[in-house]
Amino acid sequence: MERRDSAMSEKPIHFHPDGQEALVELLFQLADDDFLLAYRGSEWLGLAPHIEEDIAFSSISQDTMGHATMYYQLLEDLGCGSADELAHARPASARRNAVLLERANGPGHYLREPRYDWAFTVVRQYFYTQAKRVRLESLTKSSYAPLAEVAAKIQVELHYHLLHWHTWFVQLTNAPLEARTRMTKAIQDVAADFAGVLTLGAKGTEMVRWGLIDEEKVLTENTIAALAPAFAEVGLDWPMPFGMKHGNGRNGEHTPDLDEALATLSEVYRAVPHAIW
Repeated sequence: MERRDSAMSEKPIHFHPDGQEALVELLFQLADDDFLLAYRGSEWLGLAPHIEEDIAFSSISQDTMGHATMYYQLLEDLGCGSADELAHARPASARRNAVLLERANGPGHYLREPRYDWAFTVVRQYFYTQAKRVRLESLTKSSYAPLAEVAAKIQVELHYHLLHWHTWFVQLTNAPLEARTRMTKAIQDVAADFAGVLTLGAKGTEMVRWGLIDEEKVLTENTIAALAPAFAEVGLDWPMPFGMKHGNGRNGEHTPDLDEALATLSEVYRAVPHAIW
């Protein structure tokens, strides 16, 4: 993983012991979400609709992997293990990413007849980026100062990511015939699992109690408010309700897609675990 500067000072900043379990859980959610989505984005390298998008999406995915690295570094600073080990060596059952983000881009394999779904990818990226923006706004006020600092850094890059995916979402959905049909289907598909992105999991109440992040209801309402104008812009009905069709990743429920992704992501790390990344 690409190293980013830690938000921590040379002397680790400790959180209240009673709230540290909730803090660690939140950091794993944040890190694992970005880690898996960055990987799925990287699989579009060489397969995006045109060369400019190939470059742009690769840059966005690299940024997103960098965001995951910063969260894993905060976990390392809290004594949870090395950032590389946390990213590459944990089993699927220990991952806390939303299931939507681990799902394959489509049938086939990156190296063997990939038949990926660009509409699904655009909708997933746009929905997630809006939810991430809302979450970051909340995290900039977090009671854990290092997390608030990291959130403020990430916000700068996320602004451009959001502009990018909003443009794709509107242009494809407003396009005639097959494009609009495929986007409408993708919206329903993403919405069926999007509640998994919005939930804070079993320790959500504790996260709120310790001032780490706003409550789940507020984050959900703000995300819906952020997405609604784009639906009005393209003349589509709102796809509510959101669901968790393929499981709740915050509780360690995952799909075979995650096992496949982790096998690829950790292949080099497992071969040379003591390498300096």
